[in-house]
Amino acid sequence: MSIASERSGAPELRRFDLQRLLALVLKESRQALRDPSTLLIAFVLPVVLLLLFAYAVSLDAKDVRVGVVLESPGATAQELAAAFSGTRFLDVRFGHDRREVEDALVSGALRGYVVIPQDFEQRLAQRGHEPLVQIVTDGSYPNTANYVDNYARGVVQAWRAGLEVGAPSQPVVLEPRFWFNPELESRRALIPGAIAIVMTIIGTMLTALVVAREWERGTMEAVLSTPASVAEILIGKLLPYFVLGMASTLGAAALAVFAFDVPLRGSLAALLLLSAVFMVPALGQGLLISSLARNQFLAAQIALFTGFLPAFMLSGFLYEIDAMPAPIRMATRIVPARYFVSSLKTVFLAGDIWAVFLPNLAAMAAIGALFFLIAKRATRKSLE
Repeated sequence: MSIASERSGAPELRRFDLQRLLALVLKESRQALRDPSTLLIAFVLPVVLLLLFAYAVSLDAKDVRVGVVLESPGATAQELAAAFSGTRFLDVRFGHDRREVEDALVSGALRGYVVIPQDFEQRLAQRGHEPLVQIVTDGSYPNTANYVDNYARGVVQAWRAGLEVGAPSQPVVLEPRFWFNPELESRRALIPGAIAIVMTIIGTMLTALVVAREWERGTMEAVLSTPASVAEILIGKLLPYFVLGMASTLGAAALAVFAFDVPLRGSLAALLLLSAVFMVPALGQGLLISSLARNQFLAAQIALFTGFLPAFMLSGFLYEIDAMPAPIRMATRIVPARYFVSSLKTVFLAGDIWAVFLPNLAAMAAIGALFFLIAKRATRKSLE
């Protein structure tokens, strides 16, 4: 009779119990707070990464070093050369022979140069299709080369338009304006994306390392042998790191707004909702990695190659997804950070646009559910 009652009572021990869950959460929270590496990754690393992306990484082309070769001694050529030196976007170095700047271009001291030829006045007077100047750029830096070429053309065209004193005024004046980032500062686009990279590291890498450490020490088997169910163990393991991730997100957002002057045009509630949903696939991926690789070194390597690098390269953080080849664009659809980066840029720079948020939230939740389902099955197998 007693044996039968014990057998009949055994399944009851595996039912979800809130008290056991709270005990597991408390145990995991104490362990996280006592671990300096966990606190370092959660609170110090985000500050360091945001500082690097704010000041060390810039997509703005400012003070680009260019040369201006003034072969013509005429007054109009001198005026054009002065127009180049009058802009704050170019750091101009003057010369009278192109051989003076060619070596500097080859060595990397200059990114391009503009030649104002000897017959500049004659070309200007002819008003034909013959180019006025020659623009030479360093093609080993394609983005900078395009910038030097376009800006040099703009300087010449603006200077030439100023010569048309007697021309009638234009009835329509076009003034370009840019939505969401009027100053075109790359920092305002990079910082929101950097928050996504930070949360990927906290959610995926930190979870993978912490759980893998327990597999190494043998404490994970001890936890699995307790009456707690698999769901209780997984939630108890991940809930403290979910809270750490959300606290880190709030700190990173405050740093972005108050230290780096990134506007938060959306609501704080939308930001927290997006971050909370993104933590689901991030934590699920870390848990899945730890259940497959039960030592910290291997877990860190897998988290780096499957979590951090895809989030950095394939999320649209630095590189436009539309400019990628079609197979790579398809691969980005399984990267949760792709949807989070898009949502963060929207909530910071545009506002609460739910037409953008809802599909991204659904995609992140679906990927997270898949990760947790696989991780739960892997953990059950290990328990058996």
